Amino acid sequence: MSAQNLTCLATTQADPYPTRLQQHPEKPWHERREQTVKGRHLPGPLTEHQLDHFEKNGFLFEPGFLPADEVATLTEAMNDLLNRDDYRDKPFTITEPGSQKIRSVFAVHFLHRAFQHLAREPRLTQRVEQILGGGHYVHQSRINYKPGFKGKGFNWHSDFETWHAEDGMPEMHAVSASIILTDNHLFNGPLMLIPGSHKHFIPCVGPTPQEHHKQSLKTQQIGVPSEHALTKMIDRYGIEAPTGPAGSLLLFDCNTLHGSNANMSPDPRSNVFFVFNRRDNACHKPYAARKRRPRFLGHDPDRLWQADDS
Repeated sequence: MSAQNLTCLATTQADPYPTRLQQHPEKPWHERREQTVKGRHLPGPLTEHQLDHFEKNGFLFEPGFLPADEVATLTEAMNDLLNRDDYRDKPFTITEPGSQKIRSVFAVHFLHRAFQHLAREPRLTQRVEQILGGGHYVHQSRINYKPGFKGKGFNWHSDFETWHAEDGMPEMHAVSASIILTDNHLFNGPLMLIPGSHKHFIPCVGPTPQEHHKQSLKTQQIGVPSEHALTKMIDRYGIEAPTGPAGSLLLFDCNTLHGSNANMSPDPRSNVFFVFNRRDNACHKPYAARKRRPRFLGHDPDRLWQADDS
């Protein structure tokens, strides 16, 4: 066997989820290796029925997770960050394609005390522990703001594919928690998910460009599954778009395929978003990029981040 083939074999064995390939693979996806729910033995607010739903579908929607007064406090905190002129041109603030409208603000649990408290809120973290089954930290936090008529959509993707390829997250031991701060309805671009898609990892084609995050956070093209694979996945599982009042909570597995349409209504759609990663799954060298993305996109356990950091 040639040295080149040996290198390819070693790479394949080291990485069970190869992606950013030179060409489309023969199989459209790999089967997931990790359990989805790992903490059924731990006490917490999620019932066995809810854990079963998450296990089967890769997400769980809880309307009315937070009361109106707490939503109001978080909305005020969101507006504080969106209206800070000194943050507008910072790397951690992302604007809409072709516009100066803010699309996302990252590292919000370091930027505002209200989001710091929410990231530590036991009502949230106990749910996370029941799913992850171990100690965790915040890998990423952000506000997604989709203004009325102006907010663009997000292409179908698996977050784990990006975090694995570009941040160096080894395995599927992370869960996202999205708390909506404005009512979500069918016309303001709610998140769409493919239930059951978390059971399969879809490799994506195309090398990771340098500084890819500067483009992908506005419009993602690399790290997007092929239309062929998406069609097969949607034919098998369908699409769901949970909608509900402000204060609702959406928990979804790191590998669940999701995306959203543009906001076609006058009503903004905003949410605060935390990614909880298990501590024993902390990121290291990326699997399909030359270097890790900036730390405002992928935090390390117990490492503080500041707005002036790169």
